[in-house]
Amino acid sequence: MSQGPNLPDDLPGTPTGDVYDWYQRGVKLLAEGSPAAAASLLERAAAAEPESRSIREALARAQFNSRQYAQAADSFRWIVDANPSEDYAYFGLGLSLWRTGDMEAAQEPLAIAVAMRPDERNYVTALKSVRATLKARQEM
Repeated sequence: MSQGPNLPDDLPGTPTGDVYDWYQRGVKLLAEGSPAAAASLLERAAAAEPESRSIREALARAQFNSRQYAQAADSFRWIVDANPSEDYAYFGLGLSLWRTGDMEAAQEPLAIAVAMRPDERNYVTALKSVRATLKARQEM
């Protein structure tokens, strides 16, 4: 994450400060319960620093918490593609897909997250819920 020169502040809608400032403010907004505002700011940061996984993860969480599930899935998928050892990104991807209604697609990333961290109850619970829903749909 760059702490380099500030980007021009005179462009309409450009937040003040540098990318690191945007990231810090976005994370703070997310923690304070303003995920939509956080997502907006973190989208700017991600555009300025497209290879930053920490910005992408904060953005994905903000998108998910502001019910932008398809966008969250894209952000979590980017993290998984960049670093396939990120169990939390698989979990977030699975949850995001689940929330979009795509149970079939949600199952695989959740199963990967559970395989990576079988001790993580949230991962196991989410996978069981998705599989139970899929099973119930097949029995209808």
